[in-house]
Amino acid sequence: MCVCIEMSDVFSRLADALGRLPNGFSRIQSGVELEILKRIYTESEAKLASTLTKDYEAIQEIAERTNLTYEAAEEQLQTMVKKSMVWTTTKDTQSHYRLAPFIVGIYEAQRRSTDHSFAHLVEDYFQEGGLESIMQPLPSIHRVVPAQSAVKSEWILPYDDVKSMLMESKVFRASDCICRTQQDFVGRKCDFPLHNCMTFSKYDRPARPGDITKEEALALLDETEKIGLVHTVSNVIEGVNYICNCCGCCCAILRGLTEFGYENSVAVANYYAEVDTDTCIGCGICETRCQVSAITMVDGKAVIELGKCIGCGLCVTGCPVEAAKLSLKPEEKRVDPPTNFGDWEKKRLENRK
Repeated sequence: MCVCIEMSDVFSRLADALGRLPNGFSRIQSGVELEILKRIYTESEAKLASTLTKDYEAIQEIAERTNLTYEAAEEQLQTMVKKSMVWTTTKDTQSHYRLAPFIVGIYEAQRRSTDHSFAHLVEDYFQEGGLESIMQPLPSIHRVVPAQSAVKSEWILPYDDVKSMLMESKVFRASDCICRTQQDFVGRKCDFPLHNCMTFSKYDRPARPGDITKEEALALLDETEKIGLVHTVSNVIEGVNYICNCCGCCCAILRGLTEFGYENSVAVANYYAEVDTDTCIGCGICETRCQVSAITMVDGKAVIELGKCIGCGLCVTGCPVEAAKLSLKPEEKRVDPPTNFGDWEKKRLENRK
């Protein structure tokens, strides 16, 4: 009994540490969040991780605080970096470490280890309100960027031009979507492809299994727009290094809007869709493609509820008669993303107080 209580305390402390991060991690009355953490971390990993914060620290500081030798702390931290439990950076030629958030970070790294029981634990966590502290505070974790073929190059905002970001990058990877992976075990409601989330970097490195070429990355971006998936990225101007391609039925962030009622779940793009009713033929394709149910057919014409529109442009790219268009919001109605991740974390913590 004592061993169980002590082990539970370790994971409870880890849950609290994750909850103190800007990204958030809700505690649930049922305790399902602890069961999730127990599936991801060993007890020793949880014990060490629970002492970390959002601030990068040198190994010596961490070792002294956790009563580990320098060598033992370094070995365990390096193992946890490979598991995406902690993040690392180099300062003055020395490695420093911080706690990785649950979303986006630890959870996404569970793509390969997710099974039926883990997927259902996660679903229980979502259904019991676990996403509230993650999805509701501002600034939002993710933001929508428009389909690149739906906007004019001369007026697309620089931080939305993900095609240019890919053109300027050197390393590309495609991976399975964690959300559709999880929903495959729960009961997925769509047949969108699994392998279309992308990471990219301007910094070169040796090739790794799973890398794709720049041409393949650009083709994947085009394909996701063609089939009707929403591009979302980290909600910053500088340092964007991934593109998620999301559906409203599986993506936890879009489900925040479509299912859980978190109005801040994702930062909408600084664009809005319009339909020329004179041109609209009432085919309903845009209604089907809209991942957030912002379009309905009224008297044989498409009608957009602007309060729900996220500015993704999928109605534009799917319209066979070019009746839909995407327009840039007036400057006074635009909301620019935080400059970088540090700025995002600062603003997020201020808004969570």
